Amino acid sequence: MTMHPQAITWLEILKDAELHIENPTLEQMRADPADWLGFAGPMATDVIERNTYFTSPTADLHAVIFTPKNVKPNAPALVYFHGGGWIFSWTLRYAPQMSNIASETGAVVIGINYQKAPEHPFPTPFNDCYAGLLWVRDHAAELGIDPKKIGVGGDSAGGNLAAAVALKAAHTGDVALAFQMLIYPCVDMDFTRQSYIDHKVGFGLEAFGMQWAWETYIPEAERQNQYAVPMKADSFNGVAPAIIALAEHDVLHDEGVAYGEKLASAGVSVTLKEWPGMIHGFFGHGMVVDSAYELRKWLSAQIVQVTNG
Repeated sequence: MTMHPQAITWLEILKDAELHIENPTLEQMRADPADWLGFAGPMATDVIERNTYFTSPTADLHAVIFTPKNVKPNAPALVYFHGGGWIFSWTLRYAPQMSNIASETGAVVIGINYQKAPEHPFPTPFNDCYAGLLWVRDHAAELGIDPKKIGVGGDSAGGNLAAAVALKAAHTGDVALAFQMLIYPCVDMDFTRQSYIDHKVGFGLEAFGMQWAWETYIPEAERQNQYAVPMKADSFNGVAPAIIALAEHDVLHDEGVAYGEKLASAGVSVTLKEWPGMIHGFFGHGMVVDSAYELRKWLSAQIVQVTNG
């Protein structure tokens, strides 16, 4: 299928917002000149937002908690890790999406603002996210959640972190996760897949940019580490059921399919859906792309199904 007209409109907005600076610094690139939060759509009005901090092995980190106003006792929980290539963005940039999912599922949604590369390469962001999961587990009673109904999720680089956290949780037995929600995750450093070739440029996330992000995040000595590159994992025993959402026109499409197949072949329950005509990042484009809301509602339905089972 060709790109959806709304995805094309988003790419035009993206082009207009480009930094017209030669060799911009990371600070300039992180400044968010287009205010992407404004494109995500409105917050849910039936949730309560609370901000707090927890301590990871190397820092005190911000977390945001979205609790439905009518939350039931022992609610499910989603621990969310945001995208941005491990380099950009922050958890509150995903406030509309997280609040939407909290509203639609009745779950408490906790966003973790992990430290970023290149200042903090792997394993620091991964360790931050895992520490965030353990903090949620340890504060389940305070948060009003059922510790047996905790899931993790994330988009893009956040999907990488969620997949890696799900692996470690299974390997250590620290948390028996109810699910892992992976939105167009980057889980492999194979840049030769057909989706990388077909969507090299012109679809929002370009192949060169994704490769640069990987190389910025992971020191060369760590590139066989399964918690850096989840496709490298050789054991999926006890790994949580996977909810995987993909965009058709995305360099990461094929590795998402391949990771789902690898999980399924190891006996992990996998529910995978592709959004035709969509591009990378559409989860956050609700003011322009209707499929952003379709995706959020689908994810919410999957979470409800797996946590009520």
